[in-house]
Amino acid sequence: MYRLRDKETSRKVMERLESMELDLTLMHVCGTHQDTLMRFGLDTEFKRVGVDIRQGPGCPVCVTPPKEIEEVLALARAGITIAAFGDVMRVPGEKGSLNDAKAGGADVHIVFGVDDAVALARRTGKEVVFMGIGFETTAPTTASALLSDPPENFSVLSCHRTVPPALAAIAAMGEVRLQGMIQPGHVSTIIGTVPYEFLSREYKMPQVVAGFEPLDLMMAVYMLARQVQEGRAEVENEYTRVVHRHGNPNAMKAIAEVFEPSDVLWRGFPVIPGSGLAIRRRFEGHDARRRFEDLLRPVEEKEYGEVEGCRCGEMLRGILTSEECPLFATACTPVTPMGPCMVSREGNCYIAHRYRKKGA
Repeated sequence: MYRLRDKETSRKVMERLESMELDLTLMHVCGTHQDTLMRFGLDTEFKRVGVDIRQGPGCPVCVTPPKEIEEVLALARAGITIAAFGDVMRVPGEKGSLNDAKAGGADVHIVFGVDDAVALARRTGKEVVFMGIGFETTAPTTASALLSDPPENFSVLSCHRTVPPALAAIAAMGEVRLQGMIQPGHVSTIIGTVPYEFLSREYKMPQVVAGFEPLDLMMAVYMLARQVQEGRAEVENEYTRVVHRHGNPNAMKAIAEVFEPSDVLWRGFPVIPGSGLAIRRRFEGHDARRRFEDLLRPVEEKEYGEVEGCRCGEMLRGILTSEECPLFATACTPVTPMGPCMVSREGNCYIAHRYRKKGA
């Protein structure tokens, strides 16, 4: 019976890759893929057979720019109740993090999802703002909450983003010469494989949607290597047990009903057209940016930069590895993070620190 951690199958795939005499640079755009690469030592094994895999902008917390972090901090310090994922609590802002704001008396709650935030608003009667972070994977849950008649005291600070426009930006910028992309399984469960096809058509980019087991990544690399050697550039689906060509139509319909595309910054990138998910005017009563426009105006009028020396932006574009950042494992650690890549469990610095330090 086929098993996802079959040692013999894994050995055969790696032997086949080694026999192909490869010299490939690939990119994935998913923090869970990065975790699998590092946790199982696959990054070392792939390099041994001539495959270098870079992490792209696949960590939602990491790509959230400084201004959006300052927005939620401004609301927290103004006395608004904040509901946010745990991964965002320690992302450093200009003057501290959400954890620091909470320690200073702000009403900040860690939630597991938007439903917890809605329940908090119903239970307390306070103004509750949910910081909606994530790609197409989490955006449908936020959309569903807004479609389900939430209480008047509940609103969303939408920091949601969509993946395909960022991939277009990576390809157009051309900072790293890529021979292929490993596309994210979670996002693809929602959007399917069709939205990636323009990359193969316009940029001749081989692509494979992959799952998260070690053998998933091995097979994805093998499929990309085959495409390169055969001169093909198409979207192949390794993750067929979960991902379908047209994704989840109901989830995509919910996103389209609640959100509209907007031009937004990503950390480390210029403004990427159509890559943000802004709340439609129909739901403006639950849009924190409209509801608390006066409180947020000072943030909107100011420019924010990275912490001096932090190289998260270059890592999110695949230019640098974590170990090439001068702050890595010195000034910047999971205990004293200087940037979001060392905070989020999907951040490449956090993952590198977690596994390399243990000699995994």
